[in-house]
Amino acid sequence: MASLSKVALVTFGLMNGANAWGALGHATVAYVAQSYLSADTATWAQAQANGPRHSTSSTQRTTPPTDCNVDYDRDCGDAGCSISAIANYTERAGDGRLSSEHIEEALKFLVHIIGDLTQPLHDEAYEVGGNDIAVTFNGYSDNLHADWDTYMPEQLIGGYALTDAQSWANTLINEITSGTYKSEAASWIKGDTISDVVTTATRWASDANSYVCSVVMPNGAAALQTGDLYPTYYNSAIGTIELQIAKGGYRLGNWLNLIYHTTVAKRDVEDLVERDAAPVGRDFLPASRPLSRAKIARAAMEGSCCNSGKRDHAH
Repeated sequence: MASLSKVALVTFGLMNGANAWGALGHATVAYVAQSYLSADTATWAQAQANGPRHSTSSTQRTTPPTDCNVDYDRDCGDAGCSISAIANYTERAGDGRLSSEHIEEALKFLVHIIGDLTQPLHDEAYEVGGNDIAVTFNGYSDNLHADWDTYMPEQLIGGYALTDAQSWANTLINEITSGTYKSEAASWIKGDTISDVVTTATRWASDANSYVCSVVMPNGAAALQTGDLYPTYYNSAIGTIELQIAKGGYRLGNWLNLIYHTTVAKRDVEDLVERDAAPVGRDFLPASRPLSRAKIARAAMEGSCCNSGKRDHAH
């Protein structure tokens, strides 16, 4: 594990126009991820920084609570989605032909979108991911998506400053390292590979989407519109929110390590081998010239003289 400046991945993650996890959630995901970067990955990520902001939405078509699933071919479409965006930016982040500015842009998208993908309603098209489900939370009228993104996390932590995110991240890291999540953390990244990004990211999206039926709206949307979601609904959902934030950070850290160690570092080693195999000075000397007739004759004489001291003892 390696430390990274407090704002490196956090800055990457705080992109304008976010559709999932508010500022607190994204910053927390980034802080958790930083704790699981290798020293080399941290150095590489630190070398990139600044760039455009954007959010890509995924549109899984399900009808919770009776049907929750993700099908990449069905749901992504020609317009693209979070899964295809992760595939695109993973390839770009490891592409040594691109400028540092473009690699930095790719990293920003990855930090943001991988965090997004763990928010269940970001993997759900029903009622625009819950944006069109009007609800009341702690006395305020808002929508279900906003509550999952922002208001329930902030209710738990009590603020949304970077210091709040750092504190929350530390709690989640402790749970991953030695607490509640220790026994399951390995399963969060099992099978993850940058050689098949679509399958990997679809598995992440499917995992999050399953909570739409079991936790987000287990009794349908209408049941959430008959009273205040605080405290009963909040108490039933907040554990899943913490779990998903922890997953997002842990997966993100592992994913950046995979990009660096299987693509960037490998490329650097191959470049070094090529440099080591480069011609040295003697390779530039002219080819040997054939011996002249005089040198050939001299060599023959020198060879015969070496045998002049031998006598034939045969009679």
